[in-house]
Amino acid sequence: MAGKNRHLKLREKPASYGLGINATRSVFPIFDSISPEQNNIQLEIFDDNLFIYGNSLLAILLKDRTTGKNIIWATDDYLTLGSIYSKENEIQLDNINSDNQKFIKPRITKSYEKQNNRTREKAEVFTPSWVCNLQNNLIDEAWFDRKDVFNKTEGKTWVTNNEKIIFTNEKNKSWQDYVDARRMEITCGEAPYLVSRYDTVTGESISLNSRIGLLDRKLRVVNENTNNEEEWYQWTQRAFQSTYGFEFQGDNLLLARENLLLTFIDNIRYKLGREPNLVELKRIATIISWNIWQMDGLTFTIPLSEEIDDDYMQITLDDYLSGDAKKREPNFCKIKDWRSGKIVEYRSLIEGNRYV
Repeated sequence: MAGKNRHLKLREKPASYGLGINATRSVFPIFDSISPEQNNIQLEIFDDNLFIYGNSLLAILLKDRTTGKNIIWATDDYLTLGSIYSKENEIQLDNINSDNQKFIKPRITKSYEKQNNRTREKAEVFTPSWVCNLQNNLIDEAWFDRKDVFNKTEGKTWVTNNEKIIFTNEKNKSWQDYVDARRMEITCGEAPYLVSRYDTVTGESISLNSRIGLLDRKLRVVNENTNNEEEWYQWTQRAFQSTYGFEFQGDNLLLARENLLLTFIDNIRYKLGREPNLVELKRIATIISWNIWQMDGLTFTIPLSEEIDDDYMQITLDDYLSGDAKKREPNFCKIKDWRSGKIVEYRSLIEGNRYV
C-alpha cells in the first residue's frame, strides 16, 4: 500500500521557536543502508485511502496558505518529465496523479544517485526511527520530568509502555496541556519526528501504540483519555493544531502532509472503529495545510520567492544568465495560531533574526 513505505532525514534538539513551540533541530547526519528491494518500491501519490475521497480533499493538501496558490516543486529533480515540473512551478493534481505518474517517492525508495544528489544540494539525509525516538523522548522527559514515559530504548529499538500514560495533578501538566503543547519539526522532510507510520530504515509499518512521533504521542493520549466521538474529535483537532513543521522541497512536503492525514485515518479507525467522513478529513487537512508549510529556512520566505543575500549564498554566472538572480519581492511565510485565531508571519516569532 502506498502509505506504508515513506522515509527521511536528519534532525533534532529541543529549542524554542516563538508561540511557545518546542522544535526539533538538525544536529547530525545518519546514513543507513538500503536494500535493492527498497530501491524498487514506487509510491503513487496520492494514497488510495485519500484518493477515494476525491479531488477536493487532495487539493487542500496541495494548498500554500501564504500565497493562496499551490505549493511549488522547489527542486528540478523531475525536470526531465517536462517544463511544467521545473522548480518554480506549482504542483498540480493532474501532473502527479495520472496512471503513469509514479515518480514522487520517499527518500528510502530513491536511487543512491538521487539520494546523493539531494544530500549534496540540500543536505538531505534521513534519520532512523530509533534516533527520532531517542530525541523525542528527551522532549517528553523534560515535559513530564521523568524518563521512559512512552517507551524505553533498547539499543536501536524500543519497548513500548502499554500502560495508560500517567499525568499528575501539577498545574499545567494535565493530559489536555500535553495535547496543547506546541511541537515543531524544522526542515521536516517527510515528517518522521511528527508521525511514524513506518520504520525509516526497513519500511515496515509500526503498530499504532508503538509509534514514536510527537503527534503520534499526542494522539495516543487523546485515545486514552476521551470517552465519546465529540470529545475525541475535538482533542484530535487540537493535537493537529499544536503540531507544526516546515520543508523546502515540494515533493517532501506533500509526503509529510499525506503522512499526517493518513495518521488521522489510522487513529479514527482504531478509536472509533469507522472510516472518517469527508467533512472530518477536510477539517484535518486544512489544519495540516496551515501547520506543515513550505518555507526556505534561511529567509523565512516561500522558496525561490526572493534572491538569497550574499551573506548566505554567492550568485553564480549560471544563475545570472538563467535569470535566477533576478530580484524578487520577499514573500514571508504565514502560519496560524489556532488558539488566538491569528495569522502571523513566521519570521516575527524568531527572536534575534535579521529581519526584526
